[in-house]
Amino acid sequence: MQSIAIALAIAPLVIGVYAYLIYPAILWLLTRGEGAPIASPPSSWPSVTITVPVYNSAAVIRRTLSRLLEVDYPRELLQILVLSDASTDDTDEIVRSFAPRGVTLWRAPERKGKTAAENAAVTLARGDIIVNVDATISVPRESLKRLVSAFSDPSVGVASGRDISVAGDNAAAGGEAKYTGYEMWLRDLETRAGSIVGASGCFFAVRKQVHAKPLPPELSWDFASSLVARTLGFRSVSVADAVCVVPRTTEMRTELRRKSRTMARGLSTLFRFRSLMNPFQYGRFSVMLISHKLLRWLPYLLAPFALGALTFLSVSNVMAAGALVVALAALLAGLIEIRRPAVSRWKPVVLAGFALAALTAGFLAWWDALRGVRMATWNPTPRPNPSEA
Repeated sequence: MQSIAIALAIAPLVIGVYAYLIYPAILWLLTRGEGAPIASPPSSWPSVTITVPVYNSAAVIRRTLSRLLEVDYPRELLQILVLSDASTDDTDEIVRSFAPRGVTLWRAPERKGKTAAENAAVTLARGDIIVNVDATISVPRESLKRLVSAFSDPSVGVASGRDISVAGDNAAAGGEAKYTGYEMWLRDLETRAGSIVGASGCFFAVRKQVHAKPLPPELSWDFASSLVARTLGFRSVSVADAVCVVPRTTEMRTELRRKSRTMARGLSTLFRFRSLMNPFQYGRFSVMLISHKLLRWLPYLLAPFALGALTFLSVSNVMAAGALVVALAALLAGLIEIRRPAVSRWKPVVLAGFALAALTAGFLAWWDALRGVRMATWNPTPRPNPSEA
C-alpha cells in the first residue's frame, strides 16, 4: 500500500519534469546547431481571408478591425470576415459600419459557439489561406505577410504566430508572460524538429483544404488544425517573427475560467484525434503530441490523488509530512492571491496563485472532459486595450 502511495505522490512531479524539462531538452539536443527556418516571401502573394470570431465584442471590435485594415497586404487579395456568434450587443452594428471598407459580417442565426462559426467560414472564405485572429489582440501591420510567407513551403499546412504577452495597469500575475515565452520557445524547437502539435488560438493560418471538413462544436480549431494537417500529410510551423500582442487578463479568476475551458476543449480534441498518438504510424509527431499535450495535462488529473497519498504517507514519514506542510502553505498562499490579487507582490505568492489557478483549471477541465461536457459556446476573455498594455 505504501509503495502505491509513494508512486501516486511523485507521479505528477515526475511526469511534469519530463513534459516541461526533459522533453524540451531532448528537442534542443536533436535540433542543436540548426538555424531557425526562414521562409522566403512568395513570388506572388496568395489570397487571404482573415476571420475574426466574435461574441458580444462591442468594446473591442472597432479597434480590432481598424488595426486589421492597416496590415501590410495587397488589398485586392485580402478579405476580412467577422463571424458573429449571434451577438446580442452592438457588435454587429459596429461591424456593418465597416462594410464600405470591405469588411464582411456573417451572423449565426443562433448561438452555437466559436468552432461552429469557424466551420461556416469555409464556404464564405475567398482566400486560399484562412487566417484566424482573436478579437482581443493586436496584429502589427507586418505580421500578416510574415505568417503567410510560411506557405511558400508546400509541405506547410498550418502556420502559427508568436504570442507576445503584455500587461496592462491591473494585469494578472507576470507568471503568465513567462509561461507564454516558454511556450513560444518550445514551438520554435518543435518547428525545427519537424512540426508543432498545436497552433496559437490568437493568430494562426491554415490552407483552405485543411479547414475543409467541419469540426464538432466542442473541439478547438487552433489545436485541431495541426492534427488535421498531419492526417493530410502537411506539417505545422511556428513563425517567430509573425508576432501578435496579447494583453494579459486583469483577474486571476478570469484566467482560471479561460484555462479550464481551453484545456477541456483541448482534451476533447485530443480524444477525437487519439489515433495520432500511435508512434508506429505517426512516428516523431506522435511522441511530440504525447509529450507536449497528454503528459502536460495528466498531472492536473493526478494532483488531488497525489495530495491524498502525501497525506497518507505523512502519518509515518517525516519527509512526507514536511512536503505536505509546504504543499498546504503554497495552496493557502495561492488561494489568497486568487481571491485578493495584488495584496502581495512577493513573487513566491504571485507564482503560487498562478500555479493554483492552473492546477484548479486543469482538474476541472479533466472533470468536464471525462463527463463528456460539451463546451461549444464561449464568453470572450476580457483584456485591456493592447495599445495601452
